[in-house]
Amino acid sequence: MSDAANEGKELTRAVDGATYARIPIRTHVVMPGEDIDEIVATYAAPELQPGDLLFVTEKIVAITQGRSYLVEDITPRPLARFLSRYVVKTKYGIGLGMPETMEMALRECGTPRIVFAAGVAAVTKLFGRRGDFYRIAGDKARSIDGPTPHTIPPYNKAVVLGPKEPATVARRLKAQLGGGNDVAVVDINDIGGNILGSTLDKAGEQRLVRILSDNPLGQGHQSTPLGIIRPSKA
Repeated sequence: MSDAANEGKELTRAVDGATYARIPIRTHVVMPGEDIDEIVATYAAPELQPGDLLFVTEKIVAITQGRSYLVEDITPRPLARFLSRYVVKTKYGIGLGMPETMEMALRECGTPRIVFAAGVAAVTKLFGRRGDFYRIAGDKARSIDGPTPHTIPPYNKAVVLGPKEPATVARRLKAQLGGGNDVAVVDINDIGGNILGSTLDKAGEQRLVRILSDNPLGQGHQSTPLGIIRPSKA
């Protein structure tokens, strides 16, 4: 690891009057069946200092849990094809705007919840209100990643669900690291982010979202699914 930012990103960020380094940790391309504990032990543990926080992307946790699916192996039902047409697509990611990702949302969250969320969102959009779909569908729907051309293969052709029990994963990793470093499993992209599970309190999680708000790990071929938050000593 070098104390260098990913291309197009800044190494440091000032939040609440303090400055933090956001140090990306490069790994090999993680595949299903690998062990997140071993990956952290290999790549992150040797770099951590007292007072550092380790943040882990939700995608790498989910992949090691076997929660990635090739698009070609997903058969969307007609309802998924219908609902996906009404999802707003952005340049930051496809979200549930393709039949295969919507199909996985129906499986993951349950058809009644997704249909209810879509119905409420359709009504509230008429009044200029946005975001109700994901507020109702919840983190499981929000955390689904669809395939994008700039993603590292084979995940440029895969749908990745959110991780299972991210708070439990964070606690286990903290214990593995000796208990001296907090750990957070994060869902961060170029339009915002969420802390899915951590060993922080709520105020700490809110501060971490602000520290990571510009997505220092990037969205593409960086192969940096881990990172360290290090308070400035200045």
